[in-house]
Amino acid sequence: MFREEELKDIEGLKRGSDFIEVKCGCTSRKYGDTIGKLRVFTNGQFLISCECTPSCEEEKLTPYDFEKHSGKEGTRKWKNHIWVVMKNKKVPLWRTVLLKYYKHASNGANELTSTLAKRLFHRDEFVRCSRCKKERRFRLRTDEDCRRYHDAAKARKWKCANWPYDKITCKVDEERASRKSCRGCPRSPSCKGCTTCVCFGCFKCRFLDCKCRTCVDFVQNAEP
Repeated sequence: MFREEELKDIEGLKRGSDFIEVKCGCTSRKYGDTIGKLRVFTNGQFLISCECTPSCEEEKLTPYDFEKHSGKEGTRKWKNHIWVVMKNKKVPLWRTVLLKYYKHASNGANELTSTLAKRLFHRDEFVRCSRCKKERRFRLRTDEDCRRYHDAAKARKWKCANWPYDKITCKVDEERASRKSCRGCPRSPSCKGCTTCVCFGCFKCRFLDCKCRTCVDFVQNAEP
């Protein structure tokens, strides 16, 4: 796939049966470095496992989505903004040999997913603990994520101990206000709510088996 001399200076190199893995990252002026592991497959597919926090569950991000997940400001140019470490220096992907294996056809399904995500996107939401009054973040990326948030939001006495991502108590500090302002909008990291990231109802965040008024009204009025 790659000659040994082409990769010898790249940090975190591992080889699998049909891929190579290297340490990568993306830097935001506001949030600093977001670290991940980039896998380059023999078919030309690029997937990144994020390691921004111990509880992060984003394991199969496209380069586009990893750049967005990191909170990188400005235009989306992942080939310039995502870097690997070579000889203790951050080197953008476009300056490495890795991109010669990137194939648009192999990443087509992922790019389609990213396009659909931009059309139907759910920003991060927060639920307040009934005991300590601290707010905890819920990421609404998958159907399961949306259901977790939905059930927590309608619970009368939701507590920090019920947070689904990691085991925490009320003693754990809540996110800083500056971090909470970033809710994952693909248009702008600090968006306060727009038509791109705010969903007013879809079959991803409304549920046929839920009897709450919000879900019942949506299901009854949804187009077949």
